[in-house]
Amino acid sequence: MITYALYFAFAAVGLSQVLALWRLLIGPGSGDRVLALDTISVNAVALIVLYGILNRTQVYFEAALLIAMLGFVSTVAYARFILRRDVIE
Repeated sequence: MITYALYFAFAAVGLSQVLALWRLLIGPGSGDRVLALDTISVNAVALIVLYGILNRTQVYFEAALLIAMLGFVSTVAYARFILRRDVIE
């Protein structure tokens, strides 16, 4: 039963990833594109965690943590660049 739930979660998160990519490509503004990039990084973390659960290994959780930290920092830096045109003061 858990296997079917994992496959359903893979499909749902994969669909969310495709829709976020669509928003990234056709987003009307730069704010929409920043949010789409953040959503893509969150979905990537979710996919990696789901894959780790499916394979019953803990190695993927460390990779997911690193990608989550990188996604957060890049989202903050990109948003700050859009607002101020400067990342580091």
